[in-house]
Amino acid sequence: MAREKIITALDVGSSKITTLIANSTEDALTVIGVSTVASKGIRKGQVVDIDEAVSAISESLEAAERMAGVSTSSCFASIGGVQISSINSRGVVAVAGGENEISEEDVKRVVEAAQAISTPSSREIIHVIPRDYIVDSQEGIKDPVGMTGVRLEVETHIITGATTSMRNLVKCIQQVGLDVEGLVFSGIASAESTLTDTEKELGVALIDIGGGTTDVALFVDGSIAHSAVIPIGGINITNDLAIGLRSSLETAQKIKLALSEKSEKEKIERTDKEESSSKRKEDTVDTSNLGITEDLGSSLSRKTLTEGIIKPRLTEIFTLIGMEIKRAGYAGLLPAGLVITGGAADTILLRQLGKDTLRMPVRIAEPKGVSGLIDEISNPAYAASVGLLLYAQKSGLTISVGGISLPRGKNITDIFKKVFGWARGLIH
Repeated sequence: MAREKIITALDVGSSKITTLIANSTEDALTVIGVSTVASKGIRKGQVVDIDEAVSAISESLEAAERMAGVSTSSCFASIGGVQISSINSRGVVAVAGGENEISEEDVKRVVEAAQAISTPSSREIIHVIPRDYIVDSQEGIKDPVGMTGVRLEVETHIITGATTSMRNLVKCIQQVGLDVEGLVFSGIASAESTLTDTEKELGVALIDIGGGTTDVALFVDGSIAHSAVIPIGGINITNDLAIGLRSSLETAQKIKLALSEKSEKEKIERTDKEESSSKRKEDTVDTSNLGITEDLGSSLSRKTLTEGIIKPRLTEIFTLIGMEIKRAGYAGLLPAGLVITGGAADTILLRQLGKDTLRMPVRIAEPKGVSGLIDEISNPAYAASVGLLLYAQKSGLTISVGGISLPRGKNITDIFKKVFGWARGLIH
């Protein structure tokens, strides 16, 4: 019988904090606990109030543990915010093995060589992702172990974050009694649960539009090529509506959701005969059944809300995404287009504006790859949360280095430094 492990994913976002608990076997991932609470103490992906953040994380964790009927002691957590930056780096080593056969040790050494980049003391490496190996000028190799060669090179994608932000997030999680097995950039987590292998091979832009930020992850030739975070998200659309309507944020959020839901229902339910008779009703949004206490009038102009308020903000987001793609040098190299997910992915006009602004195909993606309580999480808003589970399962919870069991998901170089430091201490 396959051995089961409990995996906990903690997605700490600007608008919500989600905890997922799953049973993991070698070939299945079953969600047994789900909890989402409103985010507190987090702004644009970064901790701004530790006490409030700890309170919200604790509330989410306890509810998920009650539903799952288990107690957890460690988790994989998402990290995002404008502090995230990325760089592509190359490492080169001479193959040390007998008969020039490439070993796992050679691969570890070349990845370490690629990490030898100058980073400020205020930044730490989150991910080092090998994109491509080159053996004696032969490119496009995904796994060089066992091959014969003299010179081994690797192209890596390195994602870094601000040390202060990372430590504050880890501190909040540790205060609720959880060890952090690994921090995962939320763009990578979302990609795990939404992108297909074909899209990654062709070239695709994963866009996760969250509450306070928008994550951008570009994949080319099957691996990640660029990562960035844009400091605008769904909250900005809600703020624009609140200002335009002179209402509270809660009221604006209800109207935004009603617009999106109404748009989808109309597409499904409308027939040609109904189209002309319902034209007048489409021009207004009925607020009487939304539970709004403020006096906004019985109906609001749909065109004013969508074309006048929501459209300009969405156009700005897509323009910034286009600038990021161009800056990274991948304009015109992403034939699979945009895959959009995240909490704001259901916003009205989003798909059409993405096509019009960037001249690329657009797909709205829900998370896939897990079973169990999928009705609770079959929504773009849970892409990063589900992706964390998949990332954790793929990584494995522990690896063995020099006979010592160590958490996986942490920076591999840090692990080796600790092991070598321990060994050096024994020698001296």
